[in-house]
Amino acid sequence: MTPEPQQPKGEMPGATVFRLVDMVNYQEGAVVSRTLVKRATGTITLFAFGEGQGLSEHTTPFDALAQVLEGQVEISVSGKPLVTTAGETVLLPANQPHALKAITPFKMLLTMIRQ
Repeated sequence: MTPEPQQPKGEMPGATVFRLVDMVNYQEGAVVSRTLVKRATGTITLFAFGEGQGLSEHTTPFDALAQVLEGQVEISVSGKPLVTTAGETVLLPANQPHALKAITPFKMLLTMIRQ
């Protein structure tokens, strides 16, 4: 029998069922994150934002997919505000400025794809 590969420290274990919204908790006045997968080719990170919290405008050299799991957030891409709620997804294109602001407490899964 071959031994199972070691999971990198802090990452979620493989072949296990999880409810994403239960894997990170809100903290009032804070943004909480948990990296689920980190590879040279990309990362998957779970976030919980308290109401009114956000990320200031910034750019990244890679595409990212923001999947809102719970709550409501305004995601701005190149100055275009997109009110996004649970079950909706926004592609954040590489090299385009984007920002986030929690309208209500919200949770999202962010998948960054490195090229």
